[in-house]
Amino acid sequence: MQFKAYGQAIIKTHLKITKVVDGDGLFVVNPFNKQEEEIRFLGIDAPEIRRSKKLQQDERETHLPGQLLLLLGKKSKDFLNSIAPVGTSVTIQLEKPHSIDSFGRTLAYVFLPDGTCLNELMIKEGFAKPYSRYYCEALADFQQINIFAKSNQKGLYQTVNDF
Repeated sequence: MQFKAYGQAIIKTHLKITKVVDGDGLFVVNPFNKQEEEIRFLGIDAPEIRRSKKLQQDERETHLPGQLLLLLGKKSKDFLNSIAPVGTSVTIQLEKPHSIDSFGRTLAYVFLPDGTCLNELMIKEGFAKPYSRYYCEALADFQQINIFAKSNQKGLYQTVNDF
């Protein structure tokens, strides 16, 4: 995915990853003002890494045991940490009307210095799936990419058919 301007977009550059939270979230710091910000990857969802209401919901929807989902969540986090470890420089792009989730986290597309979109890569490699709870312009593209990952048993799809 390249930077696309759908309506109003906000772009923040020169951010550094300070913590990988899970397969679809991280913390970044702005080196100029030292402000830290929690980023939730827009348009994707990865399995949980700790017991929560979301894990219980995922258990009901996928009919998979929580322990298996937690293991998948750890694999997803480990993959993200391997491609974007702490200290990695990133750029984020927010879609103006959909830039904050209900927990106050920033919703964004996250780009590596070479232009790779981490949101897209996590789906392409089978470690996350498209997520439509918060609208995003790339959802249709993410759904197509997910079909390819699933049919080629990439990432977590080597273990399960859905997560």
